[in-house]
Amino acid sequence: MQLPTLPEIEAAQSIVYAAMPPTPQYSWPLLNQRLGGQAYIKHENHSPVGAFKLRGALIYATWLKETRPGLQTLVAATRGNHGQGVGLAARLLGLRAIIVVPHGNSREKNAAMLAQGVELIEHGDDFQASLEYARELAAAPANATSHAFIESFHPRLVMGTATYALEFFRATPPLDTIYVPIGLGSSICGVSAARNALGLKTEVVGVVAASSPSYALSFRERRVVEHPSQTQIADGLACRLPNADAMQVIWNNVSRIVEVSDAEIAFAMRAYYQDTHNLSEGAAAAALAGALKEKDTLAAKTIGIVLTGANVDLDLFSQVLEEKL
Repeated sequence: MQLPTLPEIEAAQSIVYAAMPPTPQYSWPLLNQRLGGQAYIKHENHSPVGAFKLRGALIYATWLKETRPGLQTLVAATRGNHGQGVGLAARLLGLRAIIVVPHGNSREKNAAMLAQGVELIEHGDDFQASLEYARELAAAPANATSHAFIESFHPRLVMGTATYALEFFRATPPLDTIYVPIGLGSSICGVSAARNALGLKTEVVGVVAASSPSYALSFRERRVVEHPSQTQIADGLACRLPNADAMQVIWNNVSRIVEVSDAEIAFAMRAYYQDTHNLSEGAAAAALAGALKEKDTLAAKTIGIVLTGANVDLDLFSQVLEEKL
């Protein structure tokens, strides 16, 4: 996959900024003490949908509307944040949105998507099953001209995530290392694109849930490896089958992938709350968990950590705070 260039990322920013301002990046003293180094947090949890996904959805949906005459409906599969982004992008562009989620999906994320005006369909036991059903729905003969499927990994999504990475790199001192969670891969590919476009030497490190190890296994074996996901806390990292295009970018641009346990993710969620009073969902806290796991190597380094979203259910967050997970 061809990564976006600097002019393409800057053009994408103009689309994003029509709907939201740049998100902040802060260095928190208590968190720095915990890490034993200087860290800057990119607060994508401050977007209008509480997560970075709006950026890519806006770029992707705008492109589809410009290139698909007769387009009326966007169709996507999600565990939550992608669907919220697609729902808001559709509403801003005057389109409908149909979102497919697996059974047992987060109630609060479902409610947030419904509040954006989407039609919500529950199908399948995991994200991969929802994804396959959503593709079939969008491709049905009756929907051929009016519906478009919004992939969960696509070059336009990467272009969107690169907009936050460009903000981050331009607003901080030179970063030695940046930690990025990997769900299906758009974030880490966007970070890689912005790093390359600016000619920086920042080391890009991916972080996955140890109980959802498909990307880590694929990275080590240099081939796409399918593996069941069993994470109970980081639904945004619950990927069974890695995207081949994303893996190609990761193999070429990422230094390593760190695996963190659900307990380490829960610890990072508490650390965000205690040290910064920011909410973090499990997937979003994984990057901090990865940095904490490698804290002994971070002295005298300046690092970046991407906090990708805040959309955690109240019941789950209560268990995290009470250390019941």
